[in-house]
Amino acid sequence: MVELADLELPDNPKLANNIAHFARALRRAGLPIGPGRVVDAIRAVQAVGFSERRDFYWTLHACFVSKREESAVFSQLFRLYWRDPRFMEHMMAMMSPMVRGVAEDRTAVAAEKRAAEALLDGQERDTPQQEEQPEDEMLLDIDASQTISAQERLRTLDFEQMSLAEMHAARRILAALALPVKPLPSRRTQALPGRIPDWRGTQAAAMRKGGEIADLKTKRKRTRYPNLVVLCDISGSMSQYSRAVLHFVHGVANAKGQDWAQVHAFTFGTRLTNITRHLRTRDVDAALQAAGAEAQDWEGGTRIAACLHDFNRDWSRRVMGQGAVVLLITDGLDRDPDADLGREMQRLSLTSRQLIWLNPLLRWDGFAPKARGIAAMLPHVTSLRAGHNIASLQGLAEALSRPDDTGEKNRLMAALRNPAPEPSPSPFAFTRATNSQ
Repeated sequence: MVELADLELPDNPKLANNIAHFARALRRAGLPIGPGRVVDAIRAVQAVGFSERRDFYWTLHACFVSKREESAVFSQLFRLYWRDPRFMEHMMAMMSPMVRGVAEDRTAVAAEKRAAEALLDGQERDTPQQEEQPEDEMLLDIDASQTISAQERLRTLDFEQMSLAEMHAARRILAALALPVKPLPSRRTQALPGRIPDWRGTQAAAMRKGGEIADLKTKRKRTRYPNLVVLCDISGSMSQYSRAVLHFVHGVANAKGQDWAQVHAFTFGTRLTNITRHLRTRDVDAALQAAGAEAQDWEGGTRIAACLHDFNRDWSRRVMGQGAVVLLITDGLDRDPDADLGREMQRLSLTSRQLIWLNPLLRWDGFAPKARGIAAMLPHVTSLRAGHNIASLQGLAEALSRPDDTGEKNRLMAALRNPAPEPSPSPFAFTRATNSQ
C-alpha cells in the first residue's frame, strides 16, 4: 500500500487533481479503476511529461484501460474532459437534443452517453424558469390528484407510441430492471450440514479417530442457476419492440450479481443470428450497433419455423443445458406456409425448463388466436404474456417465480378450442334482398 506521504506528485498539483477527477469519471462510467491506478497514472505523467497531447492521451490510456471495449469510453471521456474547454455545455446539449428542436434521432456514438452521464454525475441541468401566474389563474389549475405521474405513464405507454425523448427515458428504466431467478436443486451434493446422511464422510472421520464413530456427518444438495436464452423477432412488425427488449436483455446480461449462469441472445427474421458476444459489451450503444450490423435481416420478413429449426439443430445442445429458461419475443405471424411450426415449438419446449412467450399483440383487448402461426405455437408455451411496454417486462419476474402462472395462455387456449360463432345474417337483410329481385 502506497502512503500518500511517500507519493511524489508532479510539480503542478492542479494537474494531479484533474487526473484524479478524470479517474473518478471513468469509474462512474464502468471502468474498474482504483486508487492504485490513479497513483500509477500520476507517476506515469510525471515521467513522460505533458508536452504532447498525444503522449498524454496514450499514457493515461495505458494506465486506465485494460479491455478493448473500455477504449471507447476512455476516448469519449478524454475528448470531453481534456480537449474541449466548454465540455459541460457540450454534454448538456448532447444529452438533451430535444430542447433545441431536433426532430430526428442521430446515431449514437459508442460510449458517448455513458461518458456524458459519468461527467455529469451529481450535476443539475438548467431548467427553464416558469412565469409566475396570477392568483386568479392559479385557482383555475386542474387538480393534480386525478392524474398519474410521468414515470407511471411511461411504464404503461406502448413502445410504438413513444416519442424519441420518451424512448430514451424508457431505455434508462429498462437498463435498471432486474430479472431475478431462483436457484435449482442439483443432483450433486456438498459436505455442508444438511438432511442427507454422509456415510463416506462419517467413515473418513471415524478412521481419523481410530474407527470410533463420534458423530454422523450430513450433507446437502448443491444449487445451480439456469441459463437464459432469448429469441427475439426483428421483423418489420416487431422492430420497435425488439429494440426495447434488447435494451432490457443487455441490462440483464451485464447486471452485477445477476443470478443467471449465462445469457444467450439470438435474433431471427428470415434467418437466425447469434448476438450473444455483442450483448456482453458493456456499452449498450456499441452492443446494439454491432448486433444490428451482424443481423442483416432487421426489419425484413418473418420465417419463424425455419429459424427455430436452425436453433434446435445447431444451438439447442450448446445453450439449453442446465434447465434453461427460454424467452421468445415475437408476434407469431409466420410467413412460411410450408414449415411445421408446431413441431419446432414442441421440440423447443421439451428442451427448456420454461418457455415464456412475449407477444405485443396482447395489448389489444379483443386479441384472438386466429392466425395459423399463433395457433400452432400456443399449446407448447409455458406462459404467454404481453411485451409492449415497461410494465409487461417488469411482470416477467412474476412469471419466473411462479411456474404455474400461465398468463393469457389458458384464456386463449379456451378461445382456440371453442371459437366464437360467426354472427348470423339478419333475416331482414334476406327479405330486402328477395324483394329487390
